[in-house]
Amino acid sequence: QVQLVESGGGLVQAGGSLRLSCKASGGTFTGYLMGWFRRAPGKEREFVATISPSGSSLVYADSVKGRFTISRDVVKNTVDLQMNSLNPDDTAVYYCAGAYGFYSGRYTADYKYWGQGTQVTVSS
Repeated sequence: QVQLVESGGGLVQAGGSLRLSCKASGGTFTGYLMGWFRRAPGKEREFVATISPSGSSLVYADSVKGRFTISRDVVKNTVDLQMNSLNPDDTAVYYCAGAYGFYSGRYTADYKYWGQGTQVTVSS
């Protein structure tokens, strides 16, 4: 049973950067589609970014395109989300997710495995 654990959240001022990391335990990310989602207070969980099993295909939500970068390290068994130029609208709990199979990666229903989430707060 693959378990996902996120880290790297925190409080940052607008314009700043954070790097989130997701590490798998009890298994490996190899062959898994991986994604990041977020849920802001009072809102539904929304797609942020996804990366294909090979790492060759990256897809981003329009709201983060050009500011966020998703990457994966097969050796370290981690998936990271580099977040730059943060603004208060990026405040949310960020979740890492994993799926084994052929999915678009943009929908929560695509994923079987979820982390507990890490809080990101951006102050103005």
